[in-house]
Amino acid sequence: MTTATGVGFIEMRISKVVAVGGADDDIVQCIVLDEVHGDRHLVIEVGSPEAFSLAATLGGTEWPRPMTYQFMAAAVESLGARVRQVRLDRVIGGAYAATVELEGPAGTGLVDARSSDALNLAALANAAVFVAAQVLDENERRRAGDETQAALLRRAPELPPMTVRRAEPTEEPWDWVDGPG
Repeated sequence: MTTATGVGFIEMRISKVVAVGGADDDIVQCIVLDEVHGDRHLVIEVGSPEAFSLAATLGGTEWPRPMTYQFMAAAVESLGARVRQVRLDRVIGGAYAATVELEGPAGTGLVDARSSDALNLAALANAAVFVAAQVLDENERRRAGDETQAALLRRAPELPPMTVRRAEPTEEPWDWVDGPG
């Protein structure tokens, strides 16, 4: 099967998740991807839950029970499949959309996804990430403007990554069989 680079896609790697604050104290979370063989960045604004999950994965945080993306990665693996690659390949209604390529016993399948979901899955599966040239161009246009949003997106690659850690327990857990106290 042809990889995405063979058909005009640019290989990127997930660099970090950042929280960017504006002058009006609004904070947006962004995923920053770096071009593997170049110096361009793709900056995608995402929701807080998706940013939290990816920052935790990138930081090596482990949970006692699987979170949503860990569950999905385990479900794919339990079917004998793997995430072969993720492609951020189009913009729909102003949002970046992705295609997740799965490979398993039944062959290869393509699944439509939100970019944040696809990137969370790619990070867990250690899958390659590719971006269509037109998506990268669109992102560069978004970051080039004079608007506040453009300025926030331009700052993202220079910011330190978000960190997520599990809190250390401060007290003994309650005995839930007998109740507290």
